Amino acid sequence: MEKIRVAIVGIGNCASSLIQGIHYYGDAPDESAAEGIGLLHPEIQGYRPGDVQIVAAIDIDARKVGRPLHEAVFAPPNNTKVIYDKFRYDDLIVTMGSVLDGVAEHMQAWPEHQRFVVAEAPEASAGQITKLLRESGAEILMNYLPVGSQAATEFYVECCLEAGVSLINCIPVFIVSDPQWAQRFRRAGIPCIGDDVKAQVGATIVHRVLARLMHDRGAKIDATYQLNTGGNTDFLNMLNRSRLDSKRISKTEAVQSQLDVPLPADAVHIGPSDFVAWQKDNKICFCRLEGRGFGGVPLNIELRLSVEDSPNSAGETIDAIRCCKLARDAGQAGPMIEVSAYTMKHPPKQFTDAEAFQMLEDFIANGQPAVEGTYEPAQSDKVSTAK
Repeated sequence: MEKIRVAIVGIGNCASSLIQGIHYYGDAPDESAAEGIGLLHPEIQGYRPGDVQIVAAIDIDARKVGRPLHEAVFAPPNNTKVIYDKFRYDDLIVTMGSVLDGVAEHMQAWPEHQRFVVAEAPEASAGQITKLLRESGAEILMNYLPVGSQAATEFYVECCLEAGVSLINCIPVFIVSDPQWAQRFRRAGIPCIGDDVKAQVGATIVHRVLARLMHDRGAKIDATYQLNTGGNTDFLNMLNRSRLDSKRISKTEAVQSQLDVPLPADAVHIGPSDFVAWQKDNKICFCRLEGRGFGGVPLNIELRLSVEDSPNSAGETIDAIRCCKLARDAGQAGPMIEVSAYTMKHPPKQFTDAEAFQMLEDFIANGQPAVEGTYEPAQSDKVSTAK
């Protein structure tokens, strides 16, 4: 198979796990990798994880910009688990991007090994990023910018549209689920996937499944919460509550969408709780669902989930990349509804996870979209800033 040429903006933990995984499964250094353990789809229409080729990398951190990619993915403040490091990118040097709102001011008050250290190199213009995408031959751009990077995300989206590059938007800035942005990708003839990656076995998917389970078994949910702690830069960035609006919308809507009648706003609380440095990339979720069953008798579910955050993300993006390639090969354009519904928290249209899974399998088998035509936005009151 030909390579799937991918560019990445934001060489943080999620990018590190994805790149490590590409080579771990591609090189198959142990029995688990050879058997494809940890992959829902070891192969998608002939494409395997090792067929993904990183052709461009963009960041703003002084410890990453100007360094070969195989060094940058392990540079501070990255702290995810190392699953494989026997690879090199001697000819792929991390390019300086544009800062815009990609760094929260409070990050500068933390020790250097935990915060961003903005490089002194001149920031890239939109023209320079567009040129990089074109000259690298990138087909897909992975957006791994920090939560709250609205202006920065839109900057790179414009570059994608100009260069004819697909977007996989892994963060809760609403692009693919925004009808105006979606229409621009459709008119440009470019497929896209988003928004805000839903981890392989993470807090959101587990919470959704439990909520749907209670609903489908006739129990009435009265209230629920999900509190998460972690020690990576994602959690450190989110200590600035002003950057969390879209994250809270994304996570809350993902769970509320599984109920026929959403809970009142004061009966649901879902979102990051705190930064705990020693947890590093380990994320701990505390989830509770309170409800009533037969005869109105109270019941509740308490869950503690501990996961390595970034590999959990890569478990879904490795499929999203290959599905996006199929869509490009088939000449499809605009949001990939079924792939987004399965791999993202805030897709253009929500389905139950069982429905999304079947739609994804049908797409992979047939190479055709399972959902045609227009759609209602996931957040009807979202005000678009698309031009």
